[in-house]
Amino acid sequence: MHLADFIAGSVGGAFGVAVGYPLDTVKVRVQTQQRFTGVWHCILSTCKEEGIRGFYKGMSMPVTTVSVSSSVVFGVYRNVLQCLRQLRYAAPEASPAKLDIFLSGLAGGVAQVSVMAPADIVKVRLQCQTEPYNVTDQQFKPKYRGPIHCLFTIAREEGFLGLYKGAGALALRDGPSFATYFLTYNTICDWLTPDKQSKPEWKVVLLAGGVSGMCGWCFGTPMDVIKARLQMDGLGKRRYRGFFHCIVVSLRTEGPGVLFRGLGLNCIRAFPVNMSVFAMYELVVRFLRPVS
Repeated sequence: MHLADFIAGSVGGAFGVAVGYPLDTVKVRVQTQQRFTGVWHCILSTCKEEGIRGFYKGMSMPVTTVSVSSSVVFGVYRNVLQCLRQLRYAAPEASPAKLDIFLSGLAGGVAQVSVMAPADIVKVRLQCQTEPYNVTDQQFKPKYRGPIHCLFTIAREEGFLGLYKGAGALALRDGPSFATYFLTYNTICDWLTPDKQSKPEWKVVLLAGGVSGMCGWCFGTPMDVIKARLQMDGLGKRRYRGFFHCIVVSLRTEGPGVLFRGLGLNCIRAFPVNMSVFAMYELVVRFLRPVS
């Protein structure tokens, strides 16, 4: 088993969250709150109403959980890839086929949903809880006082399964998204790395990481929109009866373009985030691999 990949994935994931969280907050609000006319309107409104801290709401839990889920993604990906190479070539270190990379990424993306779903719904609820920064506690009392309070409130009001609301959409988002993610990364590294070189150069790692993140979100954004709406549906009056009802209602009321709301922001955020993730991942793996 490749233990180094679990550790490296954890470090890379936590670093990526820190880099991309402000834009993630903007993305979630644009996708779920119709009062924002666009990305810049959301950014300016958040700055004006909540200050800089409004962009970092709910960040403490994602840093922890994304670290765990990223560990699962990279660890499962590497070990499934090793198994597929063993089955196909009877040699775990053989050069993998593109299909093997795709299937391994798919497995990693789906596997991390069990860890990611509760943290993701807490993140979305806190990000969408707008809270003016220039009023007293008597004037405004938010429903959720923090990540832990939000977690227990959802479990108490909506049941334990409420923490997994939108998990189906999350699996449909992350499975294909991570499959595309790892396939793109490996393809670009193969193209830009000379045959005599065993490891890609750092500039190749940065480029491949950034582009792979953008490609992954091109496939993942439609399900990301549905996931976010299902997760927000526990606040106030329930609007959606389930996954397919959410898709139908969203398409009927807002048109097909709603499924790609936030795509541009996702891609802008994805490049520096995943550039950082893969840079940290490769750095830790290269350090640990000789002793792992």
